[in-house]
Amino acid sequence: MKTFNEWAKEIHKNAVEHGWWDEPRSFAEVVALCHSELSEALEEDRQAKPIFYVENSKPEGIATEMIDCLIRILDWCAYAGVDVDEILSVKHEFNKSRPYKHGKNY
Repeated sequence: MKTFNEWAKEIHKNAVEHGWWDEPRSFAEVVALCHSELSEALEEDRQAKPIFYVENSKPEGIATEMIDCLIRILDWCAYAGVDVDEILSVKHEFNKSRPYKHGKNY
């Protein structure tokens, strides 16, 4: 099974090969693109679409849009040299130590 770092490198390589990094992207653009994928997931849910389905050989659905956001995040992480596995591990361990709902209502 691949690590997140391995996925990030593979995803970034594919993005570069398909021209998505021909010009440098700003961090704001990357965040906006992630936001657009999450908005697409929300629209799938609003239309009561299945979590995952294939239409004309293209993966669709809420989960697909969520994964598209993850792909964009991993792409940026590889571009920025982020050690995804390490930071994910550190952050998860910290989150385990936090209080219930972090002391907030939502």
